[in-house]
Amino acid sequence: MEMVQHLQSVKTLHNGIDMPYLGLGVYLMKEKKKAVNAIRYALQYGYRSIDTAKIYENEDVVGEAVKDSGIPREELFITTKVWNTDQGYDNTLKAFEESLNQLQMEYVDLYLIHWAVKDKYVDTWRALERLYDEKLVRAIGVCNFQIHHLEDLAVRSNEKPVVNQIELHPRLTQEPLREYCQEHDIAVEAWSPLARARLLEEPSLVALGKKYGKSSAQIILRWHLQNGNIIIPKSINSNRIRENAEIFDFELSLKDMNEINGLNLDERYGPHPDHFNFD
Repeated sequence: MEMVQHLQSVKTLHNGIDMPYLGLGVYLMKEKKKAVNAIRYALQYGYRSIDTAKIYENEDVVGEAVKDSGIPREELFITTKVWNTDQGYDNTLKAFEESLNQLQMEYVDLYLIHWAVKDKYVDTWRALERLYDEKLVRAIGVCNFQIHHLEDLAVRSNEKPVVNQIELHPRLTQEPLREYCQEHDIAVEAWSPLARARLLEEPSLVALGKKYGKSSAQIILRWHLQNGNIIIPKSINSNRIRENAEIFDFELSLKDMNEINGLNLDERYGPHPDHFNFD
């Protein structure tokens, strides 16, 4: 595993593209002014990765904040996703064009299938492969794919995903899926890395925070990094955005890592990918 030493540390994906280990998630950021300010602040502070999606209805806000930042586009890593109702080959190509227009960009760094819609995700993946071949996206991946989805895709596609973005936190450590991804050189990215703030009062994490002079959120984010996970914590609060990035100046011991691993209950706060209602 590469050493994750600073805010702009990157993981090299299997197609040779570098992706920052830490990015800003913008899920539920719908209030335009607050969202633009949050993204702008994160970029000024040193974040270089932004994760959005068509369903978040804020791709235009990301585009505006990126433009305002004055940071050269090639220094940024922008991710967006195709939503369930837009899946299928032709629909995906159309949805991507709409996302690109909203973002006001000429390409996207990473394009993801948001959920594995039954009977559609393989055709959707074919569309992503085409966008990749045409260099409209620098890398393609998936979200919320289980091992059986990845195995199915492997025998029916030309490219394998560079990333699988999944719900992942100390209550849901996803070890079998993470091991599968590691074996197949698919990077793991955690959405809801802080378990939607549900673990911030967890006594063992609070105690570890005191031990290291950090917040429980910083302890969790550091645990992710030491596990090799890419993370995209969401916040519109500038203090939180800054705090989430101040996780490169300490290291959890193996004992403490194992203690956090032990919090796993296979407990989800989002939908299970095999029981998602796609209607």
